Amino acid sequence: MTDRAREDTTRRLERAMGALGTAAMARMDDQLPWFRALSAEDRSWVGLVAQAGIAAFVEWFSMAGEDRPTPSIEFFGTAPRELKRSISLQQTVDIVRVVVEVVEAQTHELAAPGGEDQLQQAMLRYTRDVAFAAAQVYAREAEARGAWDARLEALIVDALVRGEVDDGLHSWAAALGWTSAPVVVIAGQAPEGDPRAVIDGLREKGRRIGLDLLAGVQADRLIVIVGGAGSVNDAARHVVARFGQGPIVIGPEVPDLHAAARSARAALAGLKASAGWPDAPRPVHAEDLLAERALDGDADAREQLIESVYLPLAGTPLLDTLATYLEQGTSLEATARLLFVHPNTVRYRLRKITELTGYQPTEGRSAFTLQVGLILGRLSETAAQWRALT
Repeated sequence: MTDRAREDTTRRLERAMGALGTAAMARMDDQLPWFRALSAEDRSWVGLVAQAGIAAFVEWFSMAGEDRPTPSIEFFGTAPRELKRSISLQQTVDIVRVVVEVVEAQTHELAAPGGEDQLQQAMLRYTRDVAFAAAQVYAREAEARGAWDARLEALIVDALVRGEVDDGLHSWAAALGWTSAPVVVIAGQAPEGDPRAVIDGLREKGRRIGLDLLAGVQADRLIVIVGGAGSVNDAARHVVARFGQGPIVIGPEVPDLHAAARSARAALAGLKASAGWPDAPRPVHAEDLLAERALDGDADAREQLIESVYLPLAGTPLLDTLATYLEQGTSLEATARLLFVHPNTVRYRLRKITELTGYQPTEGRSAFTLQVGLILGRLSETAAQWRALT
């Protein structure tokens, strides 16, 4: 195409820009259901992007063929970030396709005599490059969004570990689309490799199985927050394989993310104290490590053992029966002799102890937990007496 013909075609395109933009909007409204479903504001933004794209093409076309630069994609900057989040890459391609169809339908009127093929070739090259450019824009947006989400995720995990639960936590969770309940926190050793890859793998796992998963790697620990699981065991089953070697501790189920600090505190305390029970199952519930946690200085575990073991038995013959039974090496006959009661009475009292505390004195682990609970209860009473005297 000669310079004169190109200039003539450029003038025709410039005069038709407004009409082309209007025709493109009309065709989008007719052919694209998702476009009709947009708000009036978003439809207006799409129209501005289409108009800006046509103007950018006309400017690009006006330059000489060999000297033309790569088509500019600055017109995509016309759209606000919110629109880029609400319109997918496929929908953006639909917009480009509609604009191309509108221009192609009027090629004979827009091109100078004999310049139809050149105009069509220019349109094909331009729209091809613009389509690639659109993909790059969305890729950058996705990368930026992913980096921002990763920062929010790290803030949430850190806040729960620290127990700093406030309105900011809910804002961060809402930004990530967290709506699931109940919530379970699971802690264990982080696997070898890039922590970012570990967290990305967990997030992808959550999307596949329909659960909300947040994760953080702190030093050598991996902390996973699971939302929406049917049970505590279901939550653990989906993520256990993602942990490294060593113990894995499941915190108690809590109703929502706001209460997840309690689950995180129990899981991390259990992980710290898990060395006290080398043969613990993997994973193990934090509740099953109450004795080890209490001995390790966990105030929550101590309080829970006092409330669940000592207080229900205090002031009743059951307390003396349990203490004697444990001191006599769980010997039924020896306990009966020292208490001057029939062995069947001891059996009855042991069953009542199990009903009240949930722990069975005749079972090794339960007996150990009951022993620790008794000691803590006695110490708490002694401490209370000392405080009363002073």
